[in-house]
Amino acid sequence: QVQLVESGGGLVQAGGSLRLSCAASGRTFSRYTMAWFRQAPGNEREFVAAHNWAGGSTSYVDSVKGRFTISRDNAEKTVYLQMNSLKPEDTALYYCAAVLSTSWGTPPVGQHDYDYWGQGTQVTVSS
Repeated sequence: QVQLVESGGGLVQAGGSLRLSCAASGRTFSRYTMAWFRQAPGNEREFVAAHNWAGGSTSYVDSVKGRFTISRDNAEKTVYLQMNSLKPEDTALYYCAAVLSTSWGTPPVGQHDYDYWGQGTQVTVSS
């Protein structure tokens, strides 16, 4: 069982930066593939980025490539999402997700691929 708690959201002007954090409980954090999803009002939840449990393989949605970076600190049991050059269309509730994984390949991008979810942290980008 893993519990996830996000933090770091807030209000920022377009072009600014934020770093989201997701702190996880549990003793086997290093075996979990971690991901960020987001959901804007009226939209479905969408994949943003993922970091595999081993080997450092990552995935990003095209709209954030080159602007967002996902990273993890297994000792701190924390995954981060560094968001630069933020745009108003990045405004959403951002969720952290986790799945116990044995795959060494590219991390999954579907929300149904993940078993554990945080409560979300709001990111608002003003124009």
